Amino acid sequence: MKDNKSMDEDLLGLDPVGETVLLPPSSTANCTPMCVYKITILRGQDLLISMKAGMSLDAIRECCAGLDVHQKTVVACILTGDVEAKPKSLIQTFGTTTKELLQLQDWLLEHGCQEVAMESTGVLWKPVWNVLESTCNLVLANARRIKNIPGRKTDKKDAHWIAQLHRCGLIEPSVVLPEHMRDLRDWTRYRVKLVQAITAEKNRIHKMLQDANIKLSSFMSDVFGVSGRLLLQKLMDGEVLEENEIKSIVKTRLKQKVPELIEALNGKLRVHHRKLMTFHWKHLTYLEEQVEQLETQIDRELSIYKEEIDWLDSIPGIERDTAAAIFAEIGPNIHERFPTEEQWAGICPGNNESAGKIKKTKSPQGNKYLKRALTQASWANDKSQNRIGQHFRRIRKRRGDKKASVATAHLILRIIYAMMKNKSAYKEIDVPERTPNEKTLNYYLKQIQDMGFEIKVSSTETS
Repeated sequence: MKDNKSMDEDLLGLDPVGETVLLPPSSTANCTPMCVYKITILRGQDLLISMKAGMSLDAIRECCAGLDVHQKTVVACILTGDVEAKPKSLIQTFGTTTKELLQLQDWLLEHGCQEVAMESTGVLWKPVWNVLESTCNLVLANARRIKNIPGRKTDKKDAHWIAQLHRCGLIEPSVVLPEHMRDLRDWTRYRVKLVQAITAEKNRIHKMLQDANIKLSSFMSDVFGVSGRLLLQKLMDGEVLEENEIKSIVKTRLKQKVPELIEALNGKLRVHHRKLMTFHWKHLTYLEEQVEQLETQIDRELSIYKEEIDWLDSIPGIERDTAAAIFAEIGPNIHERFPTEEQWAGICPGNNESAGKIKKTKSPQGNKYLKRALTQASWANDKSQNRIGQHFRRIRKRRGDKKASVATAHLILRIIYAMMKNKSAYKEIDVPERTPNEKTLNYYLKQIQDMGFEIKVSSTETS
């Protein structure tokens, strides 16, 4: 038996006496106006006394539950009782099959519990969410933001901790889009994977050509264009290509490079190369057909959001497929779910300040699929003569390409947020691009004005 320890302290997973813990502020409107809850860890009984006295967490829910989700089991803890008194704890373990999850649902309904919080554990939370979504008010929590105090960790303590935080309104809910938007997200994410697989197959064919000393890529910008595909098909069939035949196959300006193409095709292509290249080619064409079918399905899913897609498509650097990928990640009416645009993508600058010193830090983690689409759009504006392109080039001069791509993605994100909030298409704003001379001049003018002098500047250039 543990000395000087109560069961309440053991359930809360508290550390020894005297340690201080900071808990995150509540995102619930009904919670107390305190910004941060600071608790000094006392012995279990003393902590409960201080909670009753109003010195610590204030409960806002009379009945709620916390779920600790695993692959094979779900540990559920129900806290029920008056908000001014110590709640009664009920803990039970269930399986994760559909039958057992329905038993969990019945158990929650039996005790009149509809407020349920769970941790976003990989994809393991999805089966539980799908079963309980129809009968409970679910809150999905970011595991990083509800992490318990380390030490003496058990499944029951984790479930009790989640339930206690939810009872006090200290869990900031993650956004879970409606079912049809989650389906659309699955389609767009799978399309990304297929496009990556297509690129991998093309690289394998390039490798086979180099191994066979076929130097088509030296004279063709795209080996998988119309002319390149026809030449590759002839190579895989084992045909001997003459000058007249090559001239009849290639298109446009490649007709002027027929002698160079003959030299490029004069390699050591063995039967092994042709057979292996045929396997890659069949897989490549199959993947391209799959992508076409996926795009048809995505267009069908987006038919009810044609106006929103047109708004996104009007932004420079964002074409139709990228617009579909971005919309699938953010969903409609984003301004109603997020008060500011910096909260939901993980591309805003990170903060790491201590003792007045600002240290280097990375952007916080966020939606990697959304971040990929936004940075792709920012690279598309590398040389564009618009405010997005000007922003990219201005940051690149000081911070480099990668920093500029993320900073420009942040700008595009804020533009999208404003467009969705105002329900309007993209409008270009004429922002003159500042030259280094203008920046230097403005710096010295400000220094002179700070010294208490006034100066009039005129250009020496004659009109």
